[in-house]
Amino acid sequence: MKIALALRELHRSEAKLTRILSTIAARHRVEPEVHHVALDIRGWSIDHLAALAEHGRHYELDLDVEPRTAAIGTAVQEQISTLLGRRPEPALVLLMDLRHLHRAAAGVSLDWELLAQGAQAVGDTDLIDLCQRSHPDTLRQMRWANGMLKTLSPQVLAG
Repeated sequence: MKIALALRELHRSEAKLTRILSTIAARHRVEPEVHHVALDIRGWSIDHLAALAEHGRHYELDLDVEPRTAAIGTAVQEQISTLLGRRPEPALVLLMDLRHLHRAAAGVSLDWELLAQGAQAVGDTDLIDLCQRSHPDTLRQMRWANGMLKTLSPQVLAG
Protein backbone atom coordinates (compact mmCIF):
# COMPACT_ATOMS: atom_id res chain seq x y z
CA MET A 1 0.00 0.00 0.00
CA LYS A 2 1.33 3.41 -0.93
CA ILE A 3 0.05 4.96 2.31
CA ALA A 4 3.23 3.63 3.88
CA LEU A 5 5.30 5.68 1.42
CA ALA A 6 3.33 8.82 2.27
CA LEU A 7 3.77 8.15 6.00
CA ARG A 8 7.51 7.65 5.58
CA GLU A 9 7.87 10.86 3.52
CA LEU A 10 5.84 12.91 5.99
CA HIS A 11 7.93 11.56 8.86
CA ARG A 12 11.11 12.54 7.00
CA SER A 13 9.71 16.01 6.23
CA GLU A 14 8.59 16.60 9.83
CA ALA A 15 12.05 15.62 11.09
CA LYS A 16 13.63 18.08 8.67
CA LEU A 17 11.21 20.82 9.76
CA THR A 18 12.12 20.11 13.38
CA ARG A 19 15.84 20.47 12.60
CA ILE A 20 15.19 23.76 10.77
CA LEU A 21 13.34 25.12 13.81
CA SER A 22 16.18 23.93 16.07
CA THR A 23 18.70 25.72 13.84
CA ILE A 24 16.68 28.94 13.86
CA ALA A 25 16.37 28.86 17.65
CA ALA A 26 20.13 28.34 18.04
CA ARG A 27 21.25 30.72 15.33
CA HIS A 28 19.01 33.56 16.51
CA ARG A 29 19.32 33.13 20.26
CA VAL A 30 19.72 36.90 20.79
CA GLU A 31 16.25 37.47 19.30
CA PRO A 32 14.13 36.25 22.24
CA GLU A 33 10.84 36.06 20.35
CA VAL A 34 12.37 34.10 17.50
CA HIS A 35 14.36 31.83 19.78
CA HIS A 36 11.52 30.92 22.14
CA VAL A 37 8.73 30.66 19.58
CA ALA A 38 10.89 28.47 17.32
CA LEU A 39 11.50 26.11 20.25
CA ASP A 40 7.82 26.11 21.20
CA ILE A 41 6.49 25.34 17.72
CA ARG A 42 9.23 22.77 17.21
CA GLY A 43 7.51 20.77 19.93
CA TRP A 44 4.50 20.31 17.67
CA SER A 45 6.65 18.62 15.04
CA ILE A 46 8.27 16.43 17.66
CA ASP A 47 4.79 15.31 18.73
CA HIS A 48 3.88 14.66 15.09
CA LEU A 49 6.95 12.48 14.66
CA ALA A 50 5.97 10.28 17.59
CA ALA A 51 2.37 9.98 16.37
CA LEU A 52 3.48 9.14 12.83
CA ALA A 53 5.88 6.49 14.12
CA GLU A 54 3.13 4.96 16.21
CA HIS A 55 0.64 4.89 13.35
CA GLY A 56 3.30 3.66 10.94
CA ARG A 57 3.27 0.32 12.76
CA HIS A 58 -0.18 -0.33 11.26
CA TYR A 59 1.56 -0.27 7.87
CA GLU A 60 4.56 -2.35 9.03
CA LEU A 61 6.83 0.70 9.16
CA ASP A 62 9.58 1.09 11.71
CA LEU A 63 9.77 4.90 11.89
CA ASP A 64 12.07 6.41 14.48
CA VAL A 65 10.02 7.73 17.40
CA GLU A 66 12.80 10.19 18.28
CA PRO A 67 14.86 10.97 15.17
CA ARG A 68 17.66 13.52 15.34
CA THR A 69 15.90 16.84 15.75
CA ALA A 70 18.68 18.99 17.15
CA ALA A 71 20.55 21.39 14.92
CA ILE A 72 24.05 20.42 13.95
CA GLY A 73 26.55 22.58 15.81
CA THR A 74 23.95 24.10 18.13
CA ALA A 75 26.49 25.30 20.71
CA VAL A 76 28.64 26.95 18.03
CA GLN A 77 25.64 28.64 16.43
CA GLU A 78 24.48 29.95 19.81
CA GLN A 79 27.95 31.39 20.51
CA ILE A 80 28.08 33.07 17.11
CA SER A 81 24.59 34.49 17.69
CA THR A 82 25.69 35.97 21.00
CA LEU A 83 28.91 37.41 19.56
CA LEU A 84 27.22 39.04 16.59
CA GLY A 85 24.38 40.42 18.66
CA ARG A 86 21.98 42.59 16.71
CA ARG A 87 24.19 43.58 13.80
CA PRO A 88 22.47 43.89 10.40
CA GLU A 89 24.09 40.77 8.91
CA PRO A 90 22.32 38.34 11.26
CA ALA A 91 19.02 40.02 10.35
CA LEU A 92 19.57 39.03 6.72
CA VAL A 93 20.38 35.50 7.85
CA LEU A 94 17.16 35.50 9.88
CA LEU A 95 15.16 36.43 6.78
CA MET A 96 16.86 33.62 4.88
CA ASP A 97 16.15 31.15 7.70
CA LEU A 98 12.50 32.19 8.00
CA ARG A 99 12.08 31.87 4.24
CA HIS A 100 13.57 28.38 4.40
CA LEU A 101 11.26 27.50 7.29
CA HIS A 102 8.20 28.77 5.43
CA ARG A 103 9.01 26.68 2.38
CA ALA A 104 9.68 23.56 4.47
CA ALA A 105 6.45 24.01 6.45
CA ALA A 106 4.53 24.45 3.18
CA GLY A 107 5.93 21.12 2.00
CA VAL A 108 4.97 19.41 5.25
CA SER A 109 1.49 20.92 4.96
CA LEU A 110 1.13 19.46 1.50
CA ASP A 111 2.30 16.08 2.80
CA TRP A 112 -0.41 16.19 5.51
CA GLU A 113 -3.01 16.97 2.83
CA LEU A 114 -1.88 14.08 0.64
CA LEU A 115 -1.81 11.65 3.54
CA ALA A 116 -5.29 12.73 4.64
CA GLN A 117 -6.62 12.13 1.14
CA GLY A 118 -4.99 8.71 1.02
CA ALA A 119 -6.30 7.82 4.48
CA GLN A 120 -9.77 8.79 3.37
CA ALA A 121 -9.46 6.64 0.24
CA VAL A 122 -8.50 3.54 2.25
CA GLY A 123 -10.90 4.27 5.11
CA ASP A 124 -8.25 4.63 7.83
CA THR A 125 -10.23 6.74 10.31
CA ASP A 126 -7.41 6.82 12.88
CA LEU A 127 -5.04 8.25 10.29
CA ILE A 128 -7.66 10.77 9.17
CA ASP A 129 -7.97 11.88 12.81
CA LEU A 130 -4.19 12.18 13.12
CA CYS A 131 -4.06 14.35 10.00
CA GLN A 132 -6.91 16.55 11.23
CA ARG A 133 -5.19 17.04 14.60
CA SER A 134 -1.69 17.64 13.27
CA HIS A 135 -2.07 19.59 10.04
CA PRO A 136 -3.32 22.79 11.75
CA ASP A 137 -0.07 22.92 13.76
CA THR A 138 1.93 22.91 10.55
CA LEU A 139 -0.24 25.68 9.13
CA ARG A 140 0.44 27.74 12.29
CA GLN A 141 4.20 27.15 11.88
CA MET A 142 3.97 28.39 8.31
CA ARG A 143 1.86 31.42 9.30
CA TRP A 144 4.34 32.35 12.04
CA ALA A 145 7.24 32.28 9.57
CA ASN A 146 5.21 34.31 7.09
CA GLY A 147 4.22 36.86 9.75
CA MET A 148 7.81 37.25 10.91
CA LEU A 149 8.95 37.74 7.32
CA LYS A 150 6.34 40.47 6.78
CA THR A 151 7.27 42.17 10.05
CA LEU A 152 11.06 42.04 9.69
CA SER A 153 11.66 42.38 5.96
CA PRO A 154 10.86 46.10 5.60
CA GLN A 155 13.34 47.21 8.26
CA VAL A 156 16.01 44.67 7.28
CA LEU A 157 15.85 45.27 3.55
CA ALA A 158 15.46 49.05 3.72
CA GLY A 159 17.95 49.56 6.54
